[in-house]
Amino acid sequence: MSAGWYLRRLSRMGPREIGGRAGDALRRRRWRSSLPDSPGVTGARFTAVLPAGTTAAVPPDAAKRLIAEADRLMAGHAEFFGVVRDDMVDPDWCHDPKTGRRAPWGYAFDVPYRSEDTVGDIKQIWEPSRHQYLTVLAAAYAITGDERYAERVAEHLRSWWAANAPLRGVHWISGIELGIRLLSWVWIRRLLEGWPGAAGLFEDNPVALDQIWHHQRWLAAFPSRGSSANNHVIAEAAGQFAAACAFDWFPSSARWRADALGSLERHLRANTFGSGLNRELATEYHGLVLELGLAAVAEADAAGVPVPAPVRLVLLRMTDALAAVVDSRLRPPRQGDADDGHGLIVDGAGTDRWASLLATGDAVFGRLTWWPEVAGGDVRTPLLAALIRPGAIEVTRPASRPAHLADAGMTVLRGPEEIWCRCDGGPHGFLSIAAHAHADALSVEVRHDGVDVLADPGTYCYHGQPEWRRYFRSTLGHNTLQLDGDDQSASGGPFLWTRHARSRVLVADTSDTSVARWCAEHDGYQGSVHRRRVELTAASRELRIVDEVRGPKRSVRLAFHLGPAITADLVGNRAVLTWTRDGEERSAVLDLPGQLGWRAHRGESDPPLGWYSAGFGRKEPATTLVGTGSTDGTEGFVTVLGFGSQERT
Repeated sequence: MSAGWYLRRLSRMGPREIGGRAGDALRRRRWRSSLPDSPGVTGARFTAVLPAGTTAAVPPDAAKRLIAEADRLMAGHAEFFGVVRDDMVDPDWCHDPKTGRRAPWGYAFDVPYRSEDTVGDIKQIWEPSRHQYLTVLAAAYAITGDERYAERVAEHLRSWWAANAPLRGVHWISGIELGIRLLSWVWIRRLLEGWPGAAGLFEDNPVALDQIWHHQRWLAAFPSRGSSANNHVIAEAAGQFAAACAFDWFPSSARWRADALGSLERHLRANTFGSGLNRELATEYHGLVLELGLAAVAEADAAGVPVPAPVRLVLLRMTDALAAVVDSRLRPPRQGDADDGHGLIVDGAGTDRWASLLATGDAVFGRLTWWPEVAGGDVRTPLLAALIRPGAIEVTRPASRPAHLADAGMTVLRGPEEIWCRCDGGPHGFLSIAAHAHADALSVEVRHDGVDVLADPGTYCYHGQPEWRRYFRSTLGHNTLQLDGDDQSASGGPFLWTRHARSRVLVADTSDTSVARWCAEHDGYQGSVHRRRVELTAASRELRIVDEVRGPKRSVRLAFHLGPAITADLVGNRAVLTWTRDGEERSAVLDLPGQLGWRAHRGESDPPLGWYSAGFGRKEPATTLVGTGSTDGTEGFVTVLGFGSQERT
């Protein structure tokens, strides 16, 4: 990173964080030449096993998906972030198949992991070493008893431990990686309980004990701090806590366990709005944090460790909030960054992550009458539910489905024929750097029966492709209005915002079943205020968006990003939208502001425009409609989206 970046990053830290990071730097220098031996362990036993009969509760369809995925892995096939790998029988733990590069060896904190030219795509290297594909294989063993799965898990763990000595190489750099890896190891050991080689792989294996001890020592020494205490610190605390509960074999285990639980409680509360939404306002991180929290509570209950009441309360509120905001197909908003990160994976491909979380919430906390129905089943829910002790939580839960989560500035308007519209009037992001935020103030996201019509384009990448990172988090990359070609908030780097737009919701009225209304404004354009009004009328199945700008004359670009399933026929300022859902032809008409000149863009790369990213590392062309003009002499820009009729005037 450049000197300028370091100065910008330093400017977002307080004195306490700066002091803590200085201490971390000194500790890294000491550890370079002083690597202690882990304490000897004798008589270790693993007792955090699943209750008898747990796997019998796994639904047959879920078990079938899991075994199919496990067999694909056994054949060496996997996919990480859009890159298909066929080398997973004997993987090279430091090789990036995307760029062909191999991360250099050496003292971990000397490895320039942000440099794709030197290391490769770090996410491609790190992801397999979270060992969540091994939890899938271990789960397949637990359900089938087929020892081939267990033996492959053992081969890969021994290979990884041999290739990644403590503090050497790229896998000892980031605490979130160590935390999630520890959680995977706990579940691998649990799921291999019936295999004769399980104890020899873990508690009777000096190499495994050394790795587990050094992982926990690292996490105790280098927690994410201050402006970086987002989902990373939750993963660090959850992994540390899980290991200190299940692998309670070391002199420091009790201290590590207590410190990690205290950190988990503190940061779960700090990372979560009272409404239950995650403060990063990045939906996939809401899912990650919820998964990590549930897994940590499962370890506590399995070990008989009391959990502070606020921990369960936060997880309950997070689950209710998720139930509140999903659409008719159980898809949550596509808001902020998303990198496909999971806390615990024991399911096969095709399992619905959000349905799984709601099913677990039902099993652990009990569903409310307004929750959406969850069809099908998963593997993870019965496993977690077997460990987590049920119990009443003293809290008043919402009596009806919330539509406006005021503290998070999120409002969901719902109409007939499963029309779903998310309106964004919340904070720019979490903490001073808002690392996973996008410049998306006042953006809208519209779906019809679960199909993206006006879509949030997603994230696509983090490192190595700065022009794409800038685009997918830019104002132009969202369904909102841009002035003078600027973003509403100022970026200082790929995970750093130096100026945050401030939004406020003026109206959020969903009480009228015939017309739902929302209005908000933000001050991100210095000297001007952007105000947006949205109305969803049930009878006409019509969404009306009005954009107003108060301030001096400015140039305008107004963007509407269509989902990848949508075909658009743009003539003048009217676009006829068509798509297919479940074999049925659907349509809508988008009447755009006549004061602006409109063009359709699709799959453009110089500069990027007209793309949709369904998941991290994946992108596909999609149509973006952009109107250009100015704010001079207009009272507002009116956009009307009507469903089901091309004859509307």
